[in-house]
Amino acid sequence: MRGSLHHYRRYHRPVRGPFGPALLVIGAVLIGVTVLAGIALVVLVMATVATVAIVSTRRRSRRLVAAQHDPMVAGAHPPGPVPLQRLWHQPPPTQPQPAQDWAATRARFAQLRSEYGQFECDPLAVLRLPALTDVTVASTGRFVDAFAEAQALDTDAEPPAAHCARFATAVEQAWRAWHAARDAAERIRLSNIPAQERAIVQRAIKLLTMARDSGHDAERTAAYSRARAELAKLDRSGTVRLPPAAAAALATAARGQLPPAPAVS
Repeated sequence: MRGSLHHYRRYHRPVRGPFGPALLVIGAVLIGVTVLAGIALVVLVMATVATVAIVSTRRRSRRLVAAQHDPMVAGAHPPGPVPLQRLWHQPPPTQPQPAQDWAATRARFAQLRSEYGQFECDPLAVLRLPALTDVTVASTGRFVDAFAEAQALDTDAEPPAAHCARFATAVEQAWRAWHAARDAAERIRLSNIPAQERAIVQRAIKLLTMARDSGHDAERTAAYSRARAELAKLDRSGTVRLPPAAAAALATAARGQLPPAPAVS
């Protein structure tokens, strides 16, 4: 038994000598070098990707800046259509505003004043468009306010530029309100008047039309007088009231002193 154990230890004892620890050290070094090389390779790849991204971003930024100053720069715009959101936020192109011409603005307002005055002096036109004299109608009320504002800004001498600009704006608004009021009155006509008073208005319109078209002074004067009688009924009921200028023109025509006023369709 002892001989067998001695024989086993003799042939199975561990290898001893100077090469055992050296092999372990070399193996450890090789493993460490391999790990460090892998880490270095990963870091190098990440650094390369980051560098490419930074360079690409800088180039794209320079192209966009160049495109803002010169739209014809080649490659300035990114591919594809411009997003709608960018288009919405682009300010509209500014257009130079012409200097206000005081004389032209006054002439334009004088034209409006004349057109409005002719309407108010024509009884036949008032009866055909009674809403145009009724300030309770919204469009007529807006016109009267706009006309009054322009009238308040009108002066004989040319004012400073700021006043001139305000007057030009007021005249433009008055013209627009006048057209809107006339359009509304054309649509309304006699629809706001009760049926009984509407028949009186229609008789008065027929008499005024007869007086306008008549070639005989006596017939024309009689027609105006009968029309005045019909309009007196409307005035008493409060349905339709002629403006003072129209009432005065009708009274003068009824006396046969002046020819009939021009018709406004």
